[in-house]
Formats: sequence, structure tokens, C-alpha cells
Amino acid sequence: MALKPEQASISKALEVATLAAGCFWCTEAVFDQLKGVVKVDSGYSGGNVPNPSYEEVCTGDTGHAESIEITFDPSIISFKDLLQIFFTTHDPTTYNRQGGDVGTQYRSAVFYHNPEQEKIARQVIQEFNESKVWKKPIVTEVVPYREFYKAEDYHQEYYAKNSRQPYCRVVIEPKIAKLREHYREKLKQ
Repeated sequence: MALKPEQASISKALEVATLAAGCFWCTEAVFDQLKGVVKVDSGYSGGNVPNPSYEEVCTGDTGHAESIEITFDPSIISFKDLLQIFFTTHDPTTYNRQGGDVGTQYRSAVFYHNPEQEKIARQVIQEFNESKVWKKPIVTEVVPYREFYKAEDYHQEYYAKNSRQPYCRVVIEPKIAKLREHYREKLKQ
């Protein structure tokens, strides 16, 4: 895989973050735009069914959440930065829902890959709760990473390929606007 120009100076010590914040099309579109993010895959995590299909996950019976797996360079963007953006660009105070999407598959979750990620996630949640960024407490799950199953190809880079569709304009673009408003300095050129 050839690196894009903005990836040319990325260190070899890449890390992975796995997050769920409702519809993975929305979350992928936000994190794709950040400096230091090498790759974002949409998929499923947190459940008990191996290699689930989108249709299976939509039933809510697999235990999986629509998730993204972010490969990033921590020398450019830290895990804490990713979490601050994560908690700013979706509503982490709603249990098993984001907007009109309702069910366990739309829950907010941090699937930590190591004890340091768990510690940082809990710290960021505490900071957000104490600063009252949200009027209600954050209900995001912080649970150990077990497995990530990449979603079907038509879900990958959905916003980039379909940005003119009504869903993208009404649901995804406000999240991107919030990202640009609060984190302009972290965006790719």
C-alpha cells in the first residue's frame, strides 16, 4: 500500500484505537480528516458473533456495535486527542442511541487495546464530566478490545463516496462542522 503525501513522514510506531459512536459512516468521516490518522476502517466490535454481516448487526442480537478502527501515529496525534474529538463529535450521554439510530449496535464505546488506553479513556471521561461539556453524564462503555470485524466494502469511505446523499448532508456534515469548529489545527490540509 503506497502512502499518501501527508503520510510520508509518519513514524513506524503506529497504534490502533477502536471506538463506537453510533453510525460508523459518521465516525469514519470525522476521523478520516485528522493529521496523523493513517487509516480508518468501519466495522463491528464488542459482540459475540464472529464475522457478522451488516444485516445481522442491525438486528441488535449480535452484541456488536458499529465501530471504527483507527490506525494512527501517536507522534502526530495522541490517543487522548482522538478521545477528546470522539467525545465532542457525538453525544456520549445517550444510552444505546445516536440521534434517530436506536439499539445496542449504536452505543458509545471505547474498546481499549491496553491498560494505558483504558486509563486515558477513564481520565478523559472524568474531565468531560467535570467540565460539564455535556449536561448529562457520559454513559460511554470502556471495555477491553476483543475483536474487530471489518464491514462490507460498500460501508468503507461511505461519506467520501456519497457526500451528496441526504443522510450525509443532514447527519454527517454537522459532525464535520463541529470538528472543524473545535479542532481546525488537527485537520489534514
